Amino acid sequence: MNYYHEPVLLKESIDNLVTDRNGIYVDVTFGGGGHSSAILKKLNENASLIAFDQDKEAIKNNPIRDRRLHLFHKNFIHLKPILKKLRIEKVSGVLADLGLSSSQIDNPIRGFSHQLNCILDMRMNQESTHSAIDIINRYSKEELFHIFYKYGEFKNAIIIAEKILEERLRKPITTTWDLVKIFFRKKTSFKKRKRFFSRLFQSIRIEVNNEINVLKNFLLESSTIILPGGRMAIISYHSIEDRITKYFFKKGVFHKKKMNNILPFKMIHKKVIQPRYQDIINNPRSRSARLRIAEKL
Repeated sequence: MNYYHEPVLLKESIDNLVTDRNGIYVDVTFGGGGHSSAILKKLNENASLIAFDQDKEAIKNNPIRDRRLHLFHKNFIHLKPILKKLRIEKVSGVLADLGLSSSQIDNPIRGFSHQLNCILDMRMNQESTHSAIDIINRYSKEELFHIFYKYGEFKNAIIIAEKILEERLRKPITTTWDLVKIFFRKKTSFKKRKRFFSRLFQSIRIEVNNEINVLKNFLLESSTIILPGGRMAIISYHSIEDRITKYFFKKGVFHKKKMNNILPFKMIHKKVIQPRYQDIINNPRSRSARLRIAEKL
């Protein structure tokens, strides 16, 4: 299990999430099963855990053999329909780890990493027909500007979009390194290069998988299916997801300047929970993780 994925902020998330050992819990990002396994260890025999993952590799490599686990090959946008199918109206808690698993990043055919030369894919659900190749080669300049500005938070998003359009006029951009070569500069420091390409690939991946809209829908739906006193734990890895989660937990909306008259949640911790130094040493990919916990009112 640890080979497949090293769970991030494991103790902090599970200790804060599980308040009823006899309850029904949901892990909407099963991944390698690390968080799900820890939840099950906290629960009594008559409790249950509903888990989701849209990645068929996660389902195939499921390391858990426990009758209390009900695992579905679905995106968590299907949370409410699945619960309805199971005749479950309310749950005691919901967990979401919004990051990629190590197996996804390191897999040379998935196209998530700018350090590996492979087909531009980036689909979390391999059955989806919309990949990164489609975005890079078919989107207009305005559409590309939108995703780089909004999801990559690039101030020079229009220049990035223009360079991609120039290159694809010469030949289609089909691999990760085709994309990297457009922007690679030897004189730029390794640290700046890594940050640039991480944000570039992040913005494309968010668009491919419709991640922001799915997250917003998920937060709204979760507020209706968690029992009063039940909790929600969200682990995010970039500022966009973290801001959306923070505003929703604090204000019941997704924007800083607005406020919902009826708040669905209250924050359990005023400050975001970050990985400890030793956790980052053990798993360097956890360094950007941010955990927020809220309780249903």
